Amino acid sequence: MQIGVELSKAVENKRIFVVDDDEIFRAALQFMLHDEYETHEISSVDAAIEKAREWKPDLILLAESVVRAQGLPVVQQLGSETGGAKILVVVDDVSNGFGAECVGAGAKGFLAKPLKIEFVRQKVDAVLGRGTGVTIPLAVLNMR
Repeated sequence: MQIGVELSKAVENKRIFVVDDDEIFRAALQFMLHDEYETHEISSVDAAIEKAREWKPDLILLAESVVRAQGLPVVQQLGSETGGAKILVVVDDVSNGFGAECVGAGAKGFLAKPLKIEFVRQKVDAVLGRGTGVTIPLAVLNMR
């Protein structure tokens, strides 16, 4: 466990799937979250659905490239086929509006690259309903 990790978060054991076809990016997100969450790297939507049969996730971080390859309906499909997991889409560029399209398709919000560890953790905490002691407007978090 790293210094500065809130013990209650580490023991609460929320499960996150990071779904991206890019191994390096999956590893980076897993590294950002592993000390406060049970984080799993998964390379495809099918693999995430399969793994969710035994290990239900609380949250799925889904790459824009995966959504673009499979279409916007994959957001809702993934949520329903994984037991109602919340979805955050990691978008390449906030200005293209794709994050908002994903929210319209059922995602709880989106994260825009470049990612900063503090912002990723705040966003994940907010989506999972964890108090951070800081109030962040929903508009800033791109949530609905």
